[in-house]
Amino acid sequence: MPASDSILSASGLAKRYGDTVAVSGVSLHIAPGEIVGLLGPNGAGKTTTIDMLLGVLEPSAGTVRIGGHDLRREREAALSRTAFTASYAPLPGNLTVAQNLRDFALLLGVSRPGPVIERLLREFDLARFRDAKCGVLSSGEQTRVGLAKAMLNEPRLLLLDEPTASLDPSVARDIRERIRDFVSRTGAGVLWTSHNMRDVEEVCSRVLFLSRGRILLEGDPRALPGAHGKDTLEDLFVAVAREPLTLDAP
Repeated sequence: MPASDSILSASGLAKRYGDTVAVSGVSLHIAPGEIVGLLGPNGAGKTTTIDMLLGVLEPSAGTVRIGGHDLRREREAALSRTAFTASYAPLPGNLTVAQNLRDFALLLGVSRPGPVIERLLREFDLARFRDAKCGVLSSGEQTRVGLAKAMLNEPRLLLLDEPTASLDPSVARDIRERIRDFVSRTGAGVLWTSHNMRDVEEVCSRVLFLSRGRILLEGDPRALPGAHGKDTLEDLFVAVAREPLTLDAP
């Protein structure tokens, strides 16, 4: 897909720390309305890749374009409709749900934040927690607050790092449904990292397997296991983690 037609287009991303190569030659794209899974074992380079896509880390090589804007040269325009949330990055626990959403809305430059916050409180079933401090909420409730925060600027690109980690099955299902509805309604693109293969099979139309800092496999999560002699996506994940050299893409 041409970069101009992609919500996210990254080419040849690399990150080196001295002689250590964390990411090597990663290229990916996300089309409007597409949820793409970024999979791989711990240490494969997923978080480093996301940090480069967000501009948190400067790539050693490669380019990132978001909505047609070069991240290095047009940082503000590229990130203005980009959002990120992760289960390991909770919002300030000493602030209430409403205070957190208000403060982040101000940071993001959201015009008329009041109506936006009220809508998100309803959509994410958070109205009854409006005045509760985030630090006393359950994991599922904190996850919903994080997603509401991520929606404040109506993102065209949403980066989700382990969005259902540590959630019970019913809450995880709710989160998956909310993300699918958001993508269907807005045409946004999503990059979703997870160790939960059920999540991936249910929400992702395409997956990328990272191993040792490079993309090893790419394809439909429902068809990819069989193409590599595995019964399930979980079996394929384990093989990538344990024996990546046996699965090298042509």
